[in-house]
Amino acid sequence: MQNLYSSVRFRPAPLTNSARRIAVSAPRLLVLGSLFLAAPLLAQAPAPYDSTVLAALKWREIGIFRGGRSVAVAGSAARPNEYWMGTTGGGVFKTTDGGNTWLPASDKYFGGTIGAIGVSESNPDVVYVGTGEYAIRGNVSHGDGVFKTTDGGRTWTSLGLAETQQISRVRVHPTNPDIAYVAAQGRAFGPNPERGIYKTSDGGKTWTKILFRNDSTGASDLAMDPSNPEVLYAAFWQAQRFPWKLVSGGTGGGIFKTTDGGAHWTELTRNAGLPRGLLGNIGLTVSPAKPSRVWALIEADSGGVYRSDDGGTTWAWVNHDHKLRVRAWYYMKLTADPKDSNTVYATNVIFYRSRDGGRTFRQIDVLHGDTHALWIASNDPQRMILGDDGGATVSTNGAKTWTDQDFATAQFYHVATTNHFPYHVCGAQQDNSGVCGPSRWPGGIDRSQWYDVSGESGYIQALPDTPDVTFGGDNSGFLARVDHRTGIWRIVNPWPDSPDGHPAAEGRYRFQWTAPLLASRHEPNTLYIGANVLFKSSDEGQSWTAVSPDLTRHDPTTMGLSGGPITLDQTTAEYYATIFAIAESPVARGVLWVGSDDGLIHVTQDAGRTWVNVTPPDVKPFTRISIIEASPHAAGTAYVTANRHQLGDPAPYIYKTSDFGRTWTKIVEGLPATEPARAVREDPERTGLLFAGTERGVYISFDDGGHWQTLRRNLPLVPVHDLAIKEGDLIAATHGRSFWILDDIAPLRQLADTALAGDAHLYHPRDAYRVDWGGGSDNAAHPVGKNPPS
Repeated sequence: MQNLYSSVRFRPAPLTNSARRIAVSAPRLLVLGSLFLAAPLLAQAPAPYDSTVLAALKWREIGIFRGGRSVAVAGSAARPNEYWMGTTGGGVFKTTDGGNTWLPASDKYFGGTIGAIGVSESNPDVVYVGTGEYAIRGNVSHGDGVFKTTDGGRTWTSLGLAETQQISRVRVHPTNPDIAYVAAQGRAFGPNPERGIYKTSDGGKTWTKILFRNDSTGASDLAMDPSNPEVLYAAFWQAQRFPWKLVSGGTGGGIFKTTDGGAHWTELTRNAGLPRGLLGNIGLTVSPAKPSRVWALIEADSGGVYRSDDGGTTWAWVNHDHKLRVRAWYYMKLTADPKDSNTVYATNVIFYRSRDGGRTFRQIDVLHGDTHALWIASNDPQRMILGDDGGATVSTNGAKTWTDQDFATAQFYHVATTNHFPYHVCGAQQDNSGVCGPSRWPGGIDRSQWYDVSGESGYIQALPDTPDVTFGGDNSGFLARVDHRTGIWRIVNPWPDSPDGHPAAEGRYRFQWTAPLLASRHEPNTLYIGANVLFKSSDEGQSWTAVSPDLTRHDPTTMGLSGGPITLDQTTAEYYATIFAIAESPVARGVLWVGSDDGLIHVTQDAGRTWVNVTPPDVKPFTRISIIEASPHAAGTAYVTANRHQLGDPAPYIYKTSDFGRTWTKIVEGLPATEPARAVREDPERTGLLFAGTERGVYISFDDGGHWQTLRRNLPLVPVHDLAIKEGDLIAATHGRSFWILDDIAPLRQLADTALAGDAHLYHPRDAYRVDWGGGSDNAAHPVGKNPPS
């Protein structure tokens, strides 16, 4: 809101030893005129304010400029410097300089998770995008169907198919961009009929489902014969994700072929040479250099690479290396070289290439592990774009070197702040590492200003009195202490045994993929971490004590093998019956709240000696308690976000109690009915001023949850997994577009109906600091996080 300050008065303030801080701290008068002029005086009923009231608010992107996962990439044979990247949470990005700079291409129209991109060969300005990633890991979000641009990404049109939710592939006819095919995987968390192969012949105005198996089996891949676009091969995959396991494989899986553009299909599944029994995930590719040659990477008991040299009539099992089908549900894509019929690429934890028709595969060095998608220019096999867990990267020399992945598409699970000046923002980035970085910096927040703090999927916490000491969590109960003054890292796991390879039921303790971690604000050097019990350390992790019994449902049916029926994927990513949320009352020592991923809430008022189950009556079993916010104003007040999207229920759930959980009120009025809530926070200064993070953005309530309205403004359409309030700023941890800050929420704290009665109103903002830094570079080739307006 600083850009709205019309007058500033400064008064001297004591100097501190904080670097680069200059000697001014000042209260300022804020005149909000045009910001509120369009809003009429509202009635005393606490209805949402007119959207014009919030029109001047603007979020700023601070980074980190380090990419997150991409499973959808594409390019143009005709335009050698033009490429497209689909992110998992952050929408579509485009580069026109060969991958040196990337800019968002879909922000004003759609966003979220992207599963497939198809670029027309005959007109590269025509691009189809299938939303909803096919790599259905536990943090997957659903898509909103298919979108299309005819002007290279300047504008987009929704083409429907929203209920397909996850899309694995889009193929565009090479000479007629009005003809396109969509391989729809369908809902990740349950059956639905909107899956299979769809075709349009009128540019997406209408769609016809041309191949369907059943409500539980979707299309995992679709390959087109480059020499004859009427010939296509489709792979089907029966899969469903539960909060505690992933089912990959079933009787509906198989391979199909059409020679007339989808009018008729022939099943190839049981053709000579293909594996018998259940089939799981399947990836397909056709050799442009020899179109009768087809490769299939198949998850099966006799899985591996199969090759047909007669268009799918017969097959040979040419490679059975397990390395090509590690975590088969997550990878399993093949891409044929356009000029050499013996060269084929495979994506997996490592990027591989075969030069002998698929018999042997050798590793290719890339910038990041966990590779998912590959596109190769049909007229130049040296030119390609790879999508991996670090985003997209371009090579123009046959995978010898790659462009940097310096775009802000990080997926953060949570956000924490430190007591530095300026305060630092911290979080664990999926597929990368935990990081902290300053909320402002001279010339902008460069990537080099971010520093590793351990962890990847968990929480980050800094000691309140010693912010240079951080703790970073990861899956399996991993926890590390880092002293950034000395550079010393130390493992401080609460339990020494590694659970990898074992079902949850076999361990004494169970830790979530994102095990919650909390640094106490009342007790120095004290930490809490959640397993199935709550652990406490009073010596910075040197020793741990369980201060609760098992606070979960510990239902045995949710603690067994987490994969199958073909691949037993036992990595602890699906560990269940665990504590998912911890909160400590800011105003009363000894008051702790704990929520589990299987739908229980407990509270203690005596530091863990006794616990009470205070689960709201209408919270169904196996509901994830995402975040608990202990009110900064009253010890008995708490807010809870819960969600059931992994059980097929996309509704938002937010609850409030004012009596230590004896009674609860559901507070979701104004939130979209199909937008799961991820986080809720209460402002520390204004009682009942609430902020919620959801699957599509941020919402605000001025009346203690009675009504909600959007606060997204210029924030992209992106999942917001957590929020924090620090020194009057609101910080959003997005799951696909890194961190964003809404500076100075003082006007929101003071906003009331009476303020809107006149032509202008004077607000008293927070104290201001005059420092010798500001601005920031707009150089897209060297992106930096933005500073507050000066």
